[in-house]
Amino acid sequence: MDTVPQTAGPAYQRCTEFKVDGEHLYYSRLVVSPLGVGQANTLGIAMRRALLGELEGACITLVVFPPGINHECAAIAGVQESVHDILMNLKDIVLGGNPPVVQEAYISIAGPAKVTADDIVLSPFVRVVDPAQHIATVTKKIQLNIGLRIEKGCGYRRQNMVEHRKGDFSLDAVSMPVRNVNYSIHCYENHSGGMTKEMLLLEIWTDGSITPKGAIRKASRNLINLFSSFAMELFSEGVCT
Repeated sequence: MDTVPQTAGPAYQRCTEFKVDGEHLYYSRLVVSPLGVGQANTLGIAMRRALLGELEGACITLVVFPPGINHECAAIAGVQESVHDILMNLKDIVLGGNPPVVQEAYISIAGPAKVTADDIVLSPFVRVVDPAQHIATVTKKIQLNIGLRIEKGCGYRRQNMVEHRKGDFSLDAVSMPVRNVNYSIHCYENHSGGMTKEMLLLEIWTDGSITPKGAIRKASRNLINLFSSFAMELFSEGVCT
């Protein structure tokens, strides 16, 4: 005799652990239950994909140095770091907020001074996650001017070599506010009804530009919009009978 699948009832989510490990690493462990058999895997796969590949982030994609700086191995008079070192430091800066697609920013500081992320002049739509992050050390009485372009996107994008000009250096864009996601599935039995249920355990690490709970909220909204648009198209007149 065929058995009729039983539903596990409405699922709820709770956070069982949250910790901040420095400015650039937030961690949360969340539990979603009760779920029917197979639902935990479906939800885990969809959430992991949405968290890692579909959340937008902002990063520096172009750096403009003063005239005369033509390659990464060049040195700037009065600056301790090479152009390459400055570019790598700028690439590591984590930005938060919700900027438009493209934003301009700049650094203009008189030495001697230590240049940090806090010295970047940004629009109100963007913020620096770690203001103390090191960029360069100006050792002489010079004015260091650096132009920056900030872009919003998803995932990883290689530098655009077509845009490369003397003094302009394109950076690889890493727009991934979620660093890692793990999930595991645990089964248990409802003693009152004798029905097997599943529990989904999600572990999320973010770069500090967003909290894990905020990332879950955005990823869930993206999935809801995806399925809603699919359902509307599928059942619109003339598509599905």
